[in-house]
Amino acid sequence: MEHQAHPQEQAHPQPLEYVKIAVILAIVTAVEVGLYFTPPEVTVVRAALVPTLLVLSAAKFSLVVLWFMHLKFDSRLFSAMFVGGLLLAAAVLIALLFLFQAFTLR
Repeated sequence: MEHQAHPQEQAHPQPLEYVKIAVILAIVTAVEVGLYFTPPEVTVVRAALVPTLLVLSAAKFSLVVLWFMHLKFDSRLFSAMFVGGLLLAAAVLIALLFLFQAFTLR
């Protein structure tokens, strides 16, 4: 007797796909470490260091949530709720950073 998925369900990935995602995460982590240890003389990298690290961290976070927590294979409603909450949290964090920077500049 063969197990059949429901029409709205998708088959989960094979173990090789998880290994591919893990390799991608390791490469992104290596890029982050490399950027962090860039010599201070390279001012172009240093000027954009924090935003670049934040974007790379958000990408890694998204990959982990989508693949290892199986959000990619769930309903689009769950993905929309996750992305909406992530954007709201990022907006609040940015607003607080600007707020506290305004108070410290005085």
